[in-house]
Amino acid sequence: MADVSRRLGWRHLRSAPTAHIRHLRRGRPAHEGAGISFWYRALSAALSEVPVDDRELAMTFHARTSDFQDVTVQATVTYRISEPRTAAARLDFSIDPDTGVWRGAPLEQISTLLTEIAQQHALDVLARTPLSVALVSGVAAVRGQIAEGLAAEPRLPDTGIEVVAVRVVAVRPEPEVERALRTPAREQIQQEADRATYERRAVAVEHERTIAENELASRIELARREERLVEQRGTNARREAEEEAAADAVRAGAEADRTVRLARARAEAERETGTAKAEARAAWLRAHGEADPATLHALALHRVADNLPRIDSVTLSPDVLTGLLARLQGAPATPVERRP
Repeated sequence: MADVSRRLGWRHLRSAPTAHIRHLRRGRPAHEGAGISFWYRALSAALSEVPVDDRELAMTFHARTSDFQDVTVQATVTYRISEPRTAAARLDFSIDPDTGVWRGAPLEQISTLLTEIAQQHALDVLARTPLSVALVSGVAAVRGQIAEGLAAEPRLPDTGIEVVAVRVVAVRPEPEVERALRTPAREQIQQEADRATYERRAVAVEHERTIAENELASRIELARREERLVEQRGTNARREAEEEAAADAVRAGAEADRTVRLARARAEAERETGTAKAEARAAWLRAHGEADPATLHALALHRVADNLPRIDSVTLSPDVLTGLLARLQGAPATPVERRP
């Protein structure tokens, strides 16, 4: 929209670079171009503003396929007004000289024109296409048909309109039909998911079985090693017992030999001792037999004296001494009364 300002009965218009302004004064062009600004009088000026930028027109319409199924087509047409003079002459692009606002709705007229042309060609191609084909390759077919139809439409060049691009976003069936068509694919996807789940479970079970087998094999190997260990321990214990028994036998034999040798030595010593004692006793007896009685009495007294306890003092009376001397000489002695 152009920017219009007022100054002392005059109007000043300033347009955008993407808007083509045409100023007619008394039926003749006074100013014309894009992005211009000028002064004018509102009572004698006829102004028109034609946008020359690219514009997007989104359209949605229904169509029917060859198998009588309703589909919805979503498309976008990009266009621009390449001949603003022609467009201003064919469509009402006039603006209010006081406000700069369009008096009509020229862009709506262009949108209606493009939509009807595009819809006509889309209906034509979809009416000859079954639903399954339309859903698979309908987007490209509809886009090509619309582009060809708009390029061949004579009203567009006559109006100064140029179609830049055509895009078809989607060709969609009714929700119920779409859900019905999605069901096989969903079932297949679900089957694939179930199969993947089953395979994953089978792999997990296989892994668990492998782990269980490994654990069982480990236990069997451990039991086998324990059995070998027990056998080896028994063998070692048996060998140790045999060694101890052999050592005990050796020790017992050695002890028995030692005892026998000791006994023999003791017997030999006792025999030698007995012989020596016998010889000594015989010699002692021979010596006593050959000695006189006085010597024997003296030895007896000496033996008695050796065996008597310690006597601190002895009192001998004449009577005792006389009897003792007489006994030593072998004469009988009269009993003597002891005195304390």
